[in-house]
Amino acid sequence: MNSSFLFYTIIAIIVLQFLMETVLDYLNSRKFQDPIPEELQDVFDNKEYLKSQAYKKDNYHFGILSSTFSIVLTLGFLIFGGFEWIDLLARNITENPILMALLFFGIIMIGSDIITTPFSYYQTFVIEEKYGFNKSTRKLFFLDKIKGWLMMAILGGGMLSMVIWFFQLAGNNFWIYALGLIAIFTVFMNLFYSRLIVPLFNKQIPLEEGSLKSKIENYAGKVGFKLQNIFVIDGSKRSTKANAYFAGFGKEKRVTLYDTLIKDLEEEEIVAVLAHEVGHYKRHHIIINLIISILLTGVTLFILSFFINNPEFSYAIGVSEPSFHAALICFGILYSPISEITGLVMNILSRKFEFEADDYAKNTYKALPLINSLKKLSKNNLSNLTPHSAYVFMHYSHPPLIQRIRNLKA
Repeated sequence: MNSSFLFYTIIAIIVLQFLMETVLDYLNSRKFQDPIPEELQDVFDNKEYLKSQAYKKDNYHFGILSSTFSIVLTLGFLIFGGFEWIDLLARNITENPILMALLFFGIIMIGSDIITTPFSYYQTFVIEEKYGFNKSTRKLFFLDKIKGWLMMAILGGGMLSMVIWFFQLAGNNFWIYALGLIAIFTVFMNLFYSRLIVPLFNKQIPLEEGSLKSKIENYAGKVGFKLQNIFVIDGSKRSTKANAYFAGFGKEKRVTLYDTLIKDLEEEEIVAVLAHEVGHYKRHHIIINLIISILLTGVTLFILSFFINNPEFSYAIGVSEPSFHAALICFGILYSPISEITGLVMNILSRKFEFEADDYAKNTYKALPLINSLKKLSKNNLSNLTPHSAYVFMHYSHPPLIQRIRNLKA
């Protein structure tokens, strides 16, 4: 494979992915006007339904604008030698391969984030604000950006440095050591994410004593789920949208409820949501996802090891001096169609897991409060109740609301 062929393949992949996403978004938008299914008639009244349609349309039109800008920027960067310019800039500062790669990726990622910040700013302070979702301040918005950059520099930079160091030591066998490092990091983050990362962005406080905590503890005891950590997170500082999640395993497992969830739902409905999260744990979904993620990473690294030394991969993105970091960029784009397929499979699996967790909640608690909670959350989030089946197939990690309710009623 020569660099010209790789270059045009990269262009083709980027364009085809853009066209596919644009078609899927269009098909989904054509379903916005569909009548609400009979089982969901009580989710929105007429005024709220019109509001949800307007919200979906605004996001659709804004998505077209932002994705078009993104592809024009990416293609322009490739065609007009943007990668070469950044590579030369990094080489003028240092000759150390690790520092050079850190500079190269740091400039690209932070530069890209700065350029696209007006879009995320508009999304937050215009669209989300317009529909009553945004609770973030401008100070908090930019503070989150800075914290995100620091985390990327420390965690992402540290991982990249180690991978390149492995490459210098072991050559094409670097992938074995890189996989070991990533596996350890993945397990560590799964265990301690809520303890170490979340506090950088949100406050977490133990759920106060009371009837809700008693009901949760009674349910956990009934199903043999040892639960020591129930936390409430101040999600309302950024958005009115509600959520709950389960993280960790063993002694580090914890349930986190958004304060907005506690505000929006009745206590029985919150316990039903918790029962769903316990279902994920009891059905070993967290461990399965962890193992699959590590295996997919191993396959990706193994394939990368065959190409990382090929100078044509650097030349293909316009970089005249072959390097690990330039070849990695090229490989990432060329590998993206495979990533799309694996992502599609993971979404199918994820939707299956959601049904299983719903079944667990139905069988160990009650179906009705979970149905009511799903309807309330969909209403409060102005969710799309009539998504296109192709869009669901490609992008949804959770089944559409109508499918979940039919499953819970079965």
